[in-house]
Amino acid sequence: MNINRDRLSNSPIEKRDFRGREIYIKRDDLLDPEFSGNKARKFYYFLINEFPHVKKVVAYGSNQSNAMFSLSVLAKIKGWEFEYYTDHLSSYLRENPVGNYKNALANGMRLIVGRGEPKRADIEDKQTAFVEEGGRQLEAKVGIKMLAQEIKLWQQGNCIKRLNIFLPSGTGTTALFLQKSLLEMDSRFQAKVYTVPCVGDIEYLKLQFSMLEENILNHPSIVKPSKKYHFGKLYRESYKIWLELRDDMGIEFDMLYDPVGWLTLMANPKIFREPTLYIHQGGHLGNESMLMRYERKYGEDI
Repeated sequence: MNINRDRLSNSPIEKRDFRGREIYIKRDDLLDPEFSGNKARKFYYFLINEFPHVKKVVAYGSNQSNAMFSLSVLAKIKGWEFEYYTDHLSSYLRENPVGNYKNALANGMRLIVGRGEPKRADIEDKQTAFVEEGGRQLEAKVGIKMLAQEIKLWQQGNCIKRLNIFLPSGTGTTALFLQKSLLEMDSRFQAKVYTVPCVGDIEYLKLQFSMLEENILNHPSIVKPSKKYHFGKLYRESYKIWLELRDDMGIEFDMLYDPVGWLTLMANPKIFREPTLYIHQGGHLGNESMLMRYERKYGEDI
């Protein structure tokens, strides 16, 4: 398995219109067929560096995590074993593997169910690399800084003095390091990062930011969603805006994070007072299982 590293440093930006709003889309979903989105940015450090003593990578998360699949690709490239811990695996998914779970298994993932979350402090073996849930760690800054550089060069090239950037967040790692990196660059071209929590609430997201960056001046701006969305729960309005985005733009977005992102963005027109860039963070491999869940719950009534 080979990754085109040149493609990992230059995802396209496309100009689109949605519901009467002009918006730019940073297509990180197109970085590479096997290694794309924000996980490719977060794990770029591990991709480009050599780790001669490492034989295995260990991680934790949900059973359809985008990080799970991306780490399985990384491990295969590096020739590492890959152990992934998850709290729960339904009998249906075990018997009918789809999406990220299916593809990670095909890449050699060893799945460990129900033993709880492993901790970095518990893994003292120098032959093992530990990745925090969702890639929430300082190493992620390397790839995300590269993303910031791409955006800044595009912004300067198009003479956009003030730019608003929007993306939905899980751990908030991408939004945090993107804002911090942009603030460290040319101040003549300003860029402000907005994000919405998709896992937990605003206080949870602030805590995630603080674990990686104490200076709140480097934190992105958090936008409150119009209602409480429980992560992984199915909502009719989420499916409808996902379908509308696909049909109007011809772009497939992730069905977990992006619907909350777009619903929140469209409910906050003040963000569009400046040219606005939406970060497409990939993750649509998991849509296969999400569509099956929507069909099982709503049938044709969606």
